[in-house]
Amino acid sequence: MNKTITLKVAEAYHRDVGRGIARLSLDLIRDMGVEGGGVVEILGKKSIYAVAWQASPKDSPDIIRIDGNLRSNLGVGIDDKVAVAKSEARPAKRIVVAPTTRTRLIGGPQYLHRTLLGRPIVKGEQLKVEMISSSLGFVVVSTAPKGPVVVAAETEIKILKETIEEMAVRDVSYEDIGGLAREIRMVREMIELPLRHPEIFQKLGIRPPQGLLLFGPPGTGKTLIARAVASETEANFISISGPEITSKFYGESEKRLREIFEEAERSAPSIIFIDEIDSIAPKREEVAGDLERRVVAQLLSLMDGLASRGEVIVVAATNRPNSLDPAIRRGGRFDREIEIGIPDKNGRLEILYVHTRGMPLAEEVDLEAIAEMTHGFVGADLASLCKEAAMHTLKRLIPDLDSEELIPIRVLEGLKVTDDDFRFALKMIEPSAMREVFVEVAEVHWHQVGGLERAKQELVEAVEWPLKYPEAFEAIGIRPPRGVLLFGPPGTGKTLLAKAVATESGVNFISVKGPELLSKWVGESERAVREVFRKAKQAAPSLIFFDEVDSIVPARGSGLDSHATERVVSQILTELDGVVELKDVVVLAATNRPDLVDPSLLRPGRFDRLIRIPVPDGVARERIFEIHLSGMPLAEDVSVADLSEMTGGWTGADIETLCREAGMIALRESITPGMRREDLILDRILVEERHFRDAFLRAKPHLTPEMAADYQRVMKEFEV
Repeated sequence: MNKTITLKVAEAYHRDVGRGIARLSLDLIRDMGVEGGGVVEILGKKSIYAVAWQASPKDSPDIIRIDGNLRSNLGVGIDDKVAVAKSEARPAKRIVVAPTTRTRLIGGPQYLHRTLLGRPIVKGEQLKVEMISSSLGFVVVSTAPKGPVVVAAETEIKILKETIEEMAVRDVSYEDIGGLAREIRMVREMIELPLRHPEIFQKLGIRPPQGLLLFGPPGTGKTLIARAVASETEANFISISGPEITSKFYGESEKRLREIFEEAERSAPSIIFIDEIDSIAPKREEVAGDLERRVVAQLLSLMDGLASRGEVIVVAATNRPNSLDPAIRRGGRFDREIEIGIPDKNGRLEILYVHTRGMPLAEEVDLEAIAEMTHGFVGADLASLCKEAAMHTLKRLIPDLDSEELIPIRVLEGLKVTDDDFRFALKMIEPSAMREVFVEVAEVHWHQVGGLERAKQELVEAVEWPLKYPEAFEAIGIRPPRGVLLFGPPGTGKTLLAKAVATESGVNFISVKGPELLSKWVGESERAVREVFRKAKQAAPSLIFFDEVDSIVPARGSGLDSHATERVVSQILTELDGVVELKDVVVLAATNRPDLVDPSLLRPGRFDRLIRIPVPDGVARERIFEIHLSGMPLAEDVSVADLSEMTGGWTGADIETLCREAGMIALRESITPGMRREDLILDRILVEERHFRDAFLRAKPHLTPEMAADYQRVMKEFEV
């Protein structure tokens, strides 16, 4: 007789969902004799079969990891106990399934066969099959032979037309949420325990938690968490969208709220989910109307007067927690507040696993690389990204389709979502966490910046190293630079360097033009600064670039305006070096007048690095000429060394103007008025040395010797 072991249920790895896998410790797999993917029987309220695979060595030896579909079939939840024993499953000759909802699935049997291949199945089991943006439910009606079977290459699958709607498959489980493991654990402690085991709280003599407030940016998964908890606990789920309970009739809104709470108590255990709660429970002292005050008062009294306390839990979601009435956030009402933040790289990878489960991915698709590139993307953005990539795949198929005919199965099976589809989708989807401040930077790489090798190296150390190697800074026990100031004469490449560091480091880039922060209204300028830094922290790792920084942070006491700039200076100083630490956010600023910047901004701890961007020397000018002439058809008499020698004291911007002007002079000689496009022979156009001589006479350096001397004097004061 096979040995039976009792284990505790844990959630599955995201990659295992829908594959009928049970993860066990290696020692257990050896003890039970199910090495190499043997079949085990799991016994909860019902019996189910799964393939035994090895769990991570970090896992406890007394747990079994199974997904939400298997848990639903067993009738158990996370942390429940199940019995596990070795079993046998014969290859299936025929399997008959029935859908739980009406659906039209062309090539359905083939798709199901490919999805279920190698998975153990038994009669009565509910199957959840992942599609690109949804999932389908099926119930196994019969198998041949009877008993547990494994879907093999020769298995025939038949889908009945009749639906079995009363056996609907659990729609959302914890494995459908990526990147929020800590938050889900906290939500489960708050909600699942009181709903499933209220006797624990009675024994301890304490009231179970009353309500839970989820807050965070839109699209991070607040509603999804509430749905998953309701689905996993099999509780009655009542969803309220804030505005839908408001009514123009006196007392009607409060009546609707009372009815919802009464219904929840009648059908307990229940979860009442209030989405966008800030719309019905704003701060009472700040609203002009009487309706909001009455609704807030009604909600407070209902939450205080819930009769079946452990059986009804209120979950609310908002992205504006500071707009809520303070009375609603006290203990006894919303006992716990959990922030659902923007996912980090590992979180984004988990979310991508979730949304690409039902997607036929090409082998070259690297989800880790996509997770690395999608800073600032929330779960909803990543779902849109996967959908957009799939739609781009369909565009390749559309020209071959006949609208009247069914799509051939071979065409459907040949569909693959490629890496190019994801690259295309990345151009279409903007990260919602950065939508208001996101800037699409023109791609500039280090090799496109002539000279300035020291400045490049210092920028790499200040921006790229802290973001790519944070553990190195921790190991040495130092804090990375918080701010970098680029200073130098106009046209020397300060903004170009900022674009290059944004492109090369792959971080979110927020560009702030100094004057656009200033407002005539008191407090608005400071609010704009706070908002920029708040967005940067949310979408970290990020780079904030202040161009012409001297216009917004001049030396305090020097202005004759309404002191707006002085308040902005104070706000920026606080954000840079305040109580709340900037993590994974680097501030980069550029100015050609560092002597006008407030001195307190230039001390260590704020702008740690002051990098001088000088007028290019002869070698740097040669490199700049090489960059600008790389795409130009040059005559043999053009010498980069001669051009560099001719343009002593010129900046990079001046050299770019000279090259452009030489090109225009060459075009003037080739294009005559009224000339037809086809008469223009492009191959014969060459830019010669004389064109550069003519351009040199027309284009003058914008820095006069006097200005250059002034800048030189100022720069020397600040050079490190």
